[in-house]
Amino acid sequence: MSVDLLFWLVPVSSLIALGFAFYFYKRMLREDEGTPTMREIAAYVRKGAMAYLKQQYKVVTIVFIILAVFFAILAYGFDVQNHWVPFAFLTGGFFSGLAGFIGMKTATYASGRTANAARRSLNSGLKLAFRSGAVMGLTVVGLGLLDISLWYIILDHFIGAEGPQKLIVVTTTMLTFGMGASTQALFARVGGGIYTKAADVGADLVGKVEAGIPEDDPRNPATIADNVGDNVGDVAGMGADLYESYCGSILATAALGASAFYSYSDSSVQLKAVFAPMLIAAVGIILSIIGIYLVKTKEGAGMKQLLRSLSLGTNVSSVLIAAATFGILYILGIPNWAWIACSVIVGLVAGIIIGQSTEYYTSHSYKPTKRLAESSSTGPATVIISGVGLGMISTAIPVITIVAAIILAYLCAIGFDVANMLTAQNLSLGLYGIGIAAVGMLSTLGITLATDAYGPIADNAGGNAQMSNLEPQVRERTDILDALGNTTAATGKGFAIGSAALTALALLASYLEEIKIGLQRIGETTIDVAGRTVEVASATIPDFMEYFKINLMNPSVLAGVFIGAMMSFLFCGLTMNAVGRAAQKMVAEVRRQFREIKGILTGQATPDYARCVAISTKGAQHEMLFPSLLAIIVPILIGLFFGVAGTVGLLVGSLGSGFVLAIFMANSGGAWDNAKKYVEEGNLGGKGSDAHKATVVGDTVGDPFKDTSGPSLNILIKLMSMVSIVTAGLNVVFSIL
Repeated sequence: MSVDLLFWLVPVSSLIALGFAFYFYKRMLREDEGTPTMREIAAYVRKGAMAYLKQQYKVVTIVFIILAVFFAILAYGFDVQNHWVPFAFLTGGFFSGLAGFIGMKTATYASGRTANAARRSLNSGLKLAFRSGAVMGLTVVGLGLLDISLWYIILDHFIGAEGPQKLIVVTTTMLTFGMGASTQALFARVGGGIYTKAADVGADLVGKVEAGIPEDDPRNPATIADNVGDNVGDVAGMGADLYESYCGSILATAALGASAFYSYSDSSVQLKAVFAPMLIAAVGIILSIIGIYLVKTKEGAGMKQLLRSLSLGTNVSSVLIAAATFGILYILGIPNWAWIACSVIVGLVAGIIIGQSTEYYTSHSYKPTKRLAESSSTGPATVIISGVGLGMISTAIPVITIVAAIILAYLCAIGFDVANMLTAQNLSLGLYGIGIAAVGMLSTLGITLATDAYGPIADNAGGNAQMSNLEPQVRERTDILDALGNTTAATGKGFAIGSAALTALALLASYLEEIKIGLQRIGETTIDVAGRTVEVASATIPDFMEYFKINLMNPSVLAGVFIGAMMSFLFCGLTMNAVGRAAQKMVAEVRRQFREIKGILTGQATPDYARCVAISTKGAQHEMLFPSLLAIIVPILIGLFFGVAGTVGLLVGSLGSGFVLAIFMANSGGAWDNAKKYVEEGNLGGKGSDAHKATVVGDTVGDPFKDTSGPSLNILIKLMSMVSIVTAGLNVVFSIL
């Protein structure tokens, strides 16, 4: 089979994914939404979510127009950038936003229906929530591969370069639409995270702790805003987040493949290396759909049984894609194909290990979270101390796993040629191996993201059941599904962070490739490397490392490393404080309504839900701009001041600190949440006890950890890489040092 013919499997698979997403969406809509009260509550949440998203897209559109104009000036005015960049940037942002919109629309229609399905059985609720989450998963992978396919077809037709250089230009240009996706994702994550946590903190601190009313009680003015927040943060935000991770890993690996096989006498080998990550992702879509159909459970199942039900679908898909990878690379006939396939397996295994590690540290089925819950006997202070300690310890396994994955993926790609592992050719091949490991980790994203998007649907279903005063049995079922969702959400965040680390490393190498093109664009045909003249077109990564003095003794590199490490903490500080300020306004509003609207707590008066929704919306829109724009501005400034060497340092520093900090925050937050759930199930005194109040405080601290700052970090890492790639031409033309 010809290589060109194999390529068409990519757009066909994307259309299959979108077809199944549409099918699951229509199946969900045919389900009964329940009683009139259930319908009314679902409509409140849906209206609030859409109102927020509409406002967010207005703000983001303005930012995108300004950035597109800036890139157009660089491309057409100063000619330091590819002329396709402004258009690619806009399409990346559009598809990323579209994926989030579709996922959130599905979730807001599915939550009430899930609550009604839980009235029949636990399995009915699980299947409906999970397949509704699968709409998000399949939409992300479908739109991602469709966007990649279309851009390859367009650029392959219009770019005039000849020979191996053409694929270099095509793949590096395609990378730029990843910046649009990353920018959209960061706004979605930060804005959605601020929104949902402001509402959640207000609802918990005033409702649960001060007023002593249950979670999702209709008497709580912030409860609708809280349910809206679950959708805008954990569905729309996560969808946009993983869309850009998925596309970024495929595009970075394709660019590395074009570079690694640049000098091969058989020109088709380079094309095969570019297509390989796309084809692995395409087959992964089909196998993810198979895994989705395997997720089901029995009535009366506990947390471990439900986790096994979800793990079955994910693990079967992973095993199948592992086997399929060998077949794909064999058919392509890439040199060293068997070992490169092993790099993909390394990525898959690393993803599973990180997921299992996250589950162990955040699920209340295991000792760490149970011990955290037990610390509540001495008050909220010990809960917070124990949660911070748990999060710090939990970073060890993911970090060691990623380190092992980087080394093994690299060595597999070069056939374990340890003696020559840093030669120019082996370096390019090894980096290709790391990139394709990231593709392997994300190859089953269709089902992995389904397990994540399932969480907020189950959470909202529980809220609907509580506010609709459904029978206690239904609430018990939705609580089980919700607790499962907390764990799957934490697992999804761990997975996203792990893939971000591998993808960011691949993007770092792609940055140097973009530097090569930047030099050629300004007419530089040769560079002086340690006294020898080297053709830019054939220069290797070690050549550029030497030419730009990228080493630890270069003060510009060191400055970049420190600023990059600082950026992770600065970004988290800004977003945490943003949540705090928005939450203060929400707490004040809930207290005001309890105080001024007589009869709320007795159920004789209806709270002003719309006011709380408006406070969260305004707070999120106002607070999300500065930290998000900082992630775009800082790489540009570092490039202007410290040049290529400083930019590389910046990316290394942000990757190292951001990866570890993100895991710590995600796992601490997930553990605090499930420790609260453990107490609410009747342990350690149950709801209303001192232990319960202490875990609610811990959960409140953990909310911005796990849903705002932590998950935004992996986008920060990749966005700064993407900005650096897009502005590489500017770095080549001008820098102060």
